[in-house]
Amino acid sequence: MDTTARELANHELLADYEFERIRYERRPLLDASGEPVEGLFNAWIWIANPRQYNSYTTDAVKEIILAFRRASMDRAVVCAVFTGEGDKAFCTGGNTKEYAEYYAGNPQEYRQYMRLFNDMVSGILSCDKPVINRVNGMRIGGGQEIGMACDFSIAVDTARFGQAGPKHGSAPDGGSTDFLPLFVGAAAAMESGVLCEHWSAHKAQRLGLLNGLVPGLKLEGKWIANPMAITDRWLDEFGNVVHGEFKQGTEREQAKEVLARAESDLTRLDEAVDRMCFQLALTMPDCTTKTIESIRKHKLEHWDRNRETNRAWLALNMMTEANAGFRAFNDGPKGKREVDFLALRRLLAEGRPWNEELIREVSPQYQTVQGEA
Repeated sequence: MDTTARELANHELLADYEFERIRYERRPLLDASGEPVEGLFNAWIWIANPRQYNSYTTDAVKEIILAFRRASMDRAVVCAVFTGEGDKAFCTGGNTKEYAEYYAGNPQEYRQYMRLFNDMVSGILSCDKPVINRVNGMRIGGGQEIGMACDFSIAVDTARFGQAGPKHGSAPDGGSTDFLPLFVGAAAAMESGVLCEHWSAHKAQRLGLLNGLVPGLKLEGKWIANPMAITDRWLDEFGNVVHGEFKQGTEREQAKEVLARAESDLTRLDEAVDRMCFQLALTMPDCTTKTIESIRKHKLEHWDRNRETNRAWLALNMMTEANAGFRAFNDGPKGKREVDFLALRRLLAEGRPWNEELIREVSPQYQTVQGEA
């Protein structure tokens, strides 16, 4: 019997590529005792833009595509772990500075960008390894979309989940209109996609977005639940059961004080991710891959049917509402980064065309400060 080792082919697209916009780490697989398993690893893919809440730039999207390809082709990798640097955000979507300063008003360029974005989502959905989303903070907008493309999601209870599209001149057509109804049902998907109100991690868990939820805060050395979220069941004024909403009023102010004294600690999150990776390692690899691919088909059925027409619409929208919305978010004063929605609706009802004059009339960055001439 010939046991001579043969040289294996390399199936990466760019085998020697050095990542600059994201981080890629090959970490040892840990067993149930937390000890490294010889010869087996997990690929950790980090969005590395914490100063801008891990929004992804065009160059970062290119590298994420390559990173998932590398994880997919690495024979010794068990799982791909997709996460973001820091403790504030996994990802808040596309980089709004780049959107406002380059893509706004340039639909032909944004269409090219959306080709890359679609390839990123498709790359996650076609990864040969199970993909775990390590949700270390906000998962908003496009971050929600690439998070839902993953196979599993484990979050700290300080994370927030939601969309931003209709508030900032877009539609969540980069995956959320395809994936959200599958996770949470049509009613909750409509609420999130249209109203853009954020969900606490507790609510996301209850609705079915998450596979696990762990504390991410310590106070005086002890683990505490997110003080901003209501974690116990209670009845609202209509008698409906509420779970995982954010606190309001006086309770919210008190929660902020607790939050200011607490320390962020993602140890439990890492432990939960490592446990899931080891659980997945204790399965037949081909059977696991086939099962994951079969379940992914439900997402792919919608994604593949809609992604190209959505790409075309999102590009054209850069001439109108996205042009105004992204510029307002990027350039508007703190606390006022949305257009005047009511003024916009009135002007459009009057038949005003979309042009620079209309954008200036409804955008906060162009409004005269009260009291000035």
